Amino acid sequence: MARKSFNEKLKDSKDMPKIIEIDDERSIDIYGGNQMLIAPPIEYNDIMAQVPEGKLITAVEIRQFLADKHGAEFTCPMTAGIFISLAAQASCERQDDRIPFWRTLKKDGELNPKYPGGIEYQKEMLSREGHTFTTKGRKNIRYFVENYKNNLFSLK
Repeated sequence: MARKSFNEKLKDSKDMPKIIEIDDERSIDIYGGNQMLIAPPIEYNDIMAQVPEGKLITAVEIRQFLADKHGAEFTCPMTAGIFISLAAQASCERQDDRIPFWRTLKKDGELNPKYPGGIEYQKEMLSREGHTFTTKGRKNIRYFVENYKNNLFSLK
């Protein structure tokens, strides 16, 4: 059996969206509730596609928007990270209808090393749009967009 392409995975919503009641006290404290959304991958793609040149969005804003949209208290951070990376990979598989995935940052404005082309590609694309960067760390250097909050795209 052949492996599914990223685009086939992107369009495979299985039984999503679904809201799961969690009972782990630590998670409830961290995320502020017990109703956790697992949103389908295509919804991440559709949001990432909306971010215009010069603007940015983080996984945090996407997760909050989806939780609000579906009536959950929060969105699963692990599946969100996976599906954001999946949307980026799927975009690079397509000839047409590509999305500007490089405008979607991790929490706190951090660049995403899991994107196609890695940090270098994301830095190059964001630099072209006028963004600058700071770093944290000495061995495992992490890159962040400076003043990213000033350029956040509103999903409202």
